[in-house]
Amino acid sequence: MEINFLALFVAALSTLVIGFVWYHPKVFGTIWMKESGLTEEKLKGGNMLLIFGTSLLYAFFISFVLQMLTIHQFGAIGMIGGDPSIAKPSYEAFMTDYGNAFRTFKHGALHGFMTGLFFALPIIGTNALYERRSFKYTFVTGGFWIVCLTIMGGIICGWQLS
Repeated sequence: MEINFLALFVAALSTLVIGFVWYHPKVFGTIWMKESGLTEEKLKGGNMLLIFGTSLLYAFFISFVLQMLTIHQFGAIGMIGGDPSIAKPSYEAFMTDYGNAFRTFKHGALHGFMTGLFFALPIIGTNALYERRSFKYTFVTGGFWIVCLTIMGGIICGWQLS
């Protein structure tokens, strides 16, 4: 299977777009700032190019792993050690029959949602407990990642190479 780097980049980029909406003051931005102990003055003091650039890089790393969770065919190729040239004929027959099975936006979004709910939210929630952050903070930040991973999963799974 080929890796669709364009889909991974667009999925990563989607986190910035979602973040601009999610953290807007009229959506969850004001709540997030209050629960994070931040002010507009503190936020304006950051190097935005570094922050957004690094955020995009991290989101790309996430998208790279998310493809393994949303595209089941990566599991099939993993079962043969990653090299189709050494696979038995049954692998080629399997891929012929099921190579595009469950390769839809909807299916990827489902797996992205489950990854957000059962993986990202518990990590954020655990950190928030030890950092003494509120449940509002956990729900705003966790909700953001649930939405991001849902959209990212849909993009990655649904965008097939021709």
